[in-house]
This record gives sequence, structure tokens and C-alpha cells, in this order.
Amino acid sequence: MVSTDARRTTAQRVRRRTVVRPTVPPGSAIGEAVEELVEEPVAEPVEAPVSDPAGDGDPGGDGDPAGDGEPGGDGEPAGPGRRRRLLALALLLVLAAVLVGGGLLGRRWYDQRRLEGARSQALAAARQECVNFVSISSSSVDSDLKRIADGATGQFKDEFTQDTAQVKAAVVQNKVGSHGTVLRAGVVSADRGSAVVLVAIDATVKNTGAPDGRLSHYRIQVNLVRDAATGRWLVAQLQFVG
Repeated sequence: MVSTDARRTTAQRVRRRTVVRPTVPPGSAIGEAVEELVEEPVAEPVEAPVSDPAGDGDPGGDGDPAGDGEPGGDGEPAGPGRRRRLLALALLLVLAAVLVGGGLLGRRWYDQRRLEGARSQALAAARQECVNFVSISSSSVDSDLKRIADGATGQFKDEFTQDTAQVKAAVVQNKVGSHGTVLRAGVVSADRGSAVVLVAIDATVKNTGAPDGRLSHYRIQVNLVRDAATGRWLVAQLQFVG
């Protein structure tokens, strides 16, 4: 049996059904039962819940299709696990970029070192061939001419070989004794297969006309190529430019 106070409290939250009380004897059991029925509170109408056909707690089915707590998510639950995977992916991307950049820098450094080596070798070959060319003596003419030919190639070697007999005869006849010293030398241009070098050289020349010797100054342009078979730098052209 519901008390009067309880019914008053309930009445503050719900409205009662309006009915016509039947006439029953007061105090009878039927009267009390009818009173309970007619005084029974009727709750406010409640809106029908939105259907959730998938049974996943997502009414309408489009707020969080993956059920991962993130609307529109990709099925990956949010939390420390996902953050760790994203961090690992970011680190891998950074590492890949570093490796690629390091590889490019390493390749560039390697190519630069090879070019510097080629320039240095071409410069040394040009200096030596110019010294050989102006250092010749009647007492060692055969070995001197051979040394010049060994450092030559292409056009320069062809021209020098053709004139070897005449050069030898002139050196012996005039009792030539010449010795050269490089003053300066510089690379004008170079790559790993060819180079142009300028050489400034002094030579002290003795002959029948100048038995005490005279100083001559030469400025020589040398075009060199690298022999693919031996790796040596050889003179393809040699000409006096001043």
C-alpha cells in the first residue's frame, strides 16, 4: 500500500490520470483498491529510443563506424598504442630522409674527391712533360726523346714522332744542353677525363752559340687526356703561348 506522502512526492514528478471515481463504500477493501487504481500515477511520455541495428552503441551508425571511440576513425583505437605506432612511423620517415640525404652528400663528396684527384694528377703530368720537353742534352738525346714520347698521345705524339730524327740531329750538331725548372702551373679546366693546364717554366740552354748558357722563359699550354687503359694522364697537345 502506497502512503499519502509517497504519493505526494510522486505527484511532483508526474501528472495523474484524470478519471471519474466510482462510488464505493468508504473504508472497504474494494474502495481502497479502486483508490489505488485511480490514483496510480502515469509517467510522462518517453521518446522511443533511436534504433541501433548494429548493436554497437552508435545510433544511426555513422558517428563512429569503426567503434573505436573516434568519430570517422579508421578502426585504430585511440590511446598510447596508436601514438607509439605513429611515433615509430614518423621516426622511420625521418631516418629514411636522413639516409637519402646522407647518401646524396656522400656521393657528392666522393665525386668531388675524384675530381680533385684528377686535377692533381693532370697538373703533375703537365709539369713533368714540360720539364721533359725543355730538358734535353746531346749526351742523352735518345733517352730524353723517348721520355718525351712516353708522356705524349694523340696529335702531340704524332707530330713529335715524325720530327724525332730532325730534333736529334739538331741537338747533337749544336751540342745542346738544356735543363728546365717549373715556376708556376695551374689548371685552367678539368674533369675526370681531360684537362687544360698552363705552365710557366724557365730553362737554362747551352749550345755552340752560347757555351756559357742563357736563360729562356716559356709559357706553355698543355692539353691532357686520361688513358682509360692505364689511368695515366698524357699530353695530347703542347703549344707555346708566351
